[in-house]
Amino acid sequence: MKRPLIINFKNYEEVSADKAIKLAESACQVAGKLKIEIVVAPPQPVLALIAKNIQIPVICQHVDNEKMGPSTGFVVPEIAKSYGAVGSLINHSEHRIEMSSIASLVERMRKLGMTSIVCAQEPHEVVEISTLQPDFIAIEPPELIGSGRAVSKENPAIITKSIQGAGSRSGVICGAGITDKGDVTKAMELGSQGILVASGIVKANSWEKKITELASGMKG
Repeated sequence: MKRPLIINFKNYEEVSADKAIKLAESACQVAGKLKIEIVVAPPQPVLALIAKNIQIPVICQHVDNEKMGPSTGFVVPEIAKSYGAVGSLINHSEHRIEMSSIASLVERMRKLGMTSIVCAQEPHEVVEISTLQPDFIAIEPPELIGSGRAVSKENPAIITKSIQGAGSRSGVICGAGITDKGDVTKAMELGSQGILVASGIVKANSWEKKITELASGMKG
């Protein structure tokens, strides 16, 4: 991944059953039309189906730092990769884990050739996580997630400080409250290497129109 627009489906009702596949199809159509790198993070139960049938990168919403074999109920990177996942979000605000587990997962995924996208809530956390050298760090102030108020406009300094804190160790992705093209354009102007969005797309009336709108902001 270089400059991804990552769509986190979460577990919203709007993507239950085969609706998750339809959202992935919409993302794939826009990616092909605009030549933008769009990555989807569907609910875990449908990940393999989407990875197999839709030509777009698929990542996990979360992976566990558990061993292969007798680890019932956990999602481990090796099995996720075998189902077609090319990477995973790690430490999302809705699924926080210990720093020791983050470190183990980043290294584990690096050895597997999978992309690690570690989420952080504040710039000082970005600095700490960047020492682990994940591929990307997604800065998402928790108070703005799902708020419709984008960090790129509400507090752009969070993005610039995060980029400075990460240095050349990891790319910084902007998330939290992204809802329109202007939010994306501003984040990219500030130096973000990608966008992480969830409800701004999942809850839109027209998935294709909203994905097109946000993706076009990355071209600017």
